[in-house]
Amino acid sequence: MEVKVAPLFLTPVLHSKMWGGTKLQDYGFKLPSDHTGEAWIISAHPHGLSKVSDGPFKGKTLDQLWKEEPALFGGHAQNEEFPLLVKILDAKENLSIQVHPADDYARAHGEKFGKAESWYILSAAPGAKIYYGHTAKTKQGLQMAVDNGQINTILRTIPVKTGDFFYNPAGVLHALGSGIVALETQQNSDMTFRLYDFDRVDATTQATRAASFGMVTTLVNAKHFVVEKIQTTGKLSLNQIHNYMLQTVIDGQGDLIVNDVRYPVRKGMSYILPKNVSDYQLDGFMTVIASYAK
Repeated sequence: MEVKVAPLFLTPVLHSKMWGGTKLQDYGFKLPSDHTGEAWIISAHPHGLSKVSDGPFKGKTLDQLWKEEPALFGGHAQNEEFPLLVKILDAKENLSIQVHPADDYARAHGEKFGKAESWYILSAAPGAKIYYGHTAKTKQGLQMAVDNGQINTILRTIPVKTGDFFYNPAGVLHALGSGIVALETQQNSDMTFRLYDFDRVDATTQATRAASFGMVTTLVNAKHFVVEKIQTTGKLSLNQIHNYMLQTVIDGQGDLIVNDVRYPVRKGMSYILPKNVSDYQLDGFMTVIASYAK
């Protein structure tokens, strides 16, 4: 099949969670319950496979497309898996305090990837906070707090507001606090260790590229992925120089223009720009979170 120069629009998979709520309906999603916690918006993970919503590949899951049409993603080894996973999380209540493994540990226990992740805060209630890291001075001190049921006394908290960004490398205790909606970009893994059920902030410097009708801000340039924020105030012309790019509209609306074809996009929509989309435009007033694997 000849590969068409076009974006790949995806249908999300929603998951109910005991800590979830109803705010994901603000992004155009049909909720399965009034405690919906996660929308897996760009996912090739078997726990929630995104499907292509239209075009010549309509109905195919992202993992099928990755395997059957590798040219769309710049080519890859036959046994290589899609490396990223993007979600929107509605934390009506605190998430459990958790930690994720690095690549070596995950592979030794049957997983392809570890789980480094990041959060872009889409909205935050007054007083909202995240849990990030701990104050224990030694491994023994951390173990004692866990054993004695006092882990809550050593957790570090950070107040958050809309537009904040946090990078969570593997091995850091963390959780979203209540009242937060966040876009999460992570490695394609669902491997989580929960320590407590109810902050070492990455020092990566943000870089902003200004342009007519918008700007592009690098939120993190980490080992496994890069996350950018694209803000448009008109018709912004951009280049896609990577093997593929994942994008989610988090605010506003407008058109994605590829090969002179306009695709209406709005808050809550996600899509992939495959390898053969080298130039594109975003026309409108909107904010987009983009990511790509390294």
